[in-house]
Amino acid sequence: MPTLAEERSIVVASTTSTQDSGLFGYLLPIFKARTGIEVKVIAQGTGQALDTARRGDADVVFVHARPQEEKFVAEGFGVKRFDVMYNDFVLIGPKSDPAGIKGRDIVTALRTIEAKAAPFVSRGDRSGTHAAELALWRQTGIDIASAKGPWYREIGQGMGAALNTASAMNAYVLSDRGTWISFRNRGDLVILVEGDKHLFNQYGIILVNPEKHPSVKKELGQAFIDWLISPEGQTGIAGYRIDGQQLFFPNADKRGR
Repeated sequence: MPTLAEERSIVVASTTSTQDSGLFGYLLPIFKARTGIEVKVIAQGTGQALDTARRGDADVVFVHARPQEEKFVAEGFGVKRFDVMYNDFVLIGPKSDPAGIKGRDIVTALRTIEAKAAPFVSRGDRSGTHAAELALWRQTGIDIASAKGPWYREIGQGMGAALNTASAMNAYVLSDRGTWISFRNRGDLVILVEGDKHLFNQYGIILVNPEKHPSVKKELGQAFIDWLISPEGQTGIAGYRIDGQQLFFPNADKRGR
């Protein structure tokens, strides 16, 4: 017989940014105290998290790559997608800014990095941030698959590793703001490009379809979703800060952009 504790737990496949930023460490104890439900997080890149959910190895998926999320629901793997919160991406680079991109719009910045073959670190891991980076290259009109050379370093790892690599290489890198704020090993890295509307970063949450995978804990998973998009959950998200800086901005009550 499973114990009561085992019955009152769910698995959430999520992104490295929600884990690495410390958001889950802050929110999940509040949720457990409120409901008694324990949340076990599998932190992966968004593409991997969606694959985990497709296999039925998670009850809920909480990621940030809207086109992929909508495809996941359209294909019947998820029940319904809800906006939860947003923050933004930032282009990080060495303080000396060898390519001279500081304060430019993101399209100009990336074109300049490619033209000057300035060192650039890519997650290369099918994460939401990697998907956003590839979409930004497309917006610049650059086919990065053919344009990349030794200057473009794909590491196949998470955000923290990408920032560490950029710090070691004096390279540019795209980061979600939440992980950047919580990242301590900055070295000479600073934010060089921010505030461009193309850098908007929306997070969504989806219950894995129990009709596809009967093992999905539908009621407990839905309880987690309902709490996150409730006023209490949204207040919790807004309340998570590091050094006074808010990392995520709740927007469950608004249409995501």
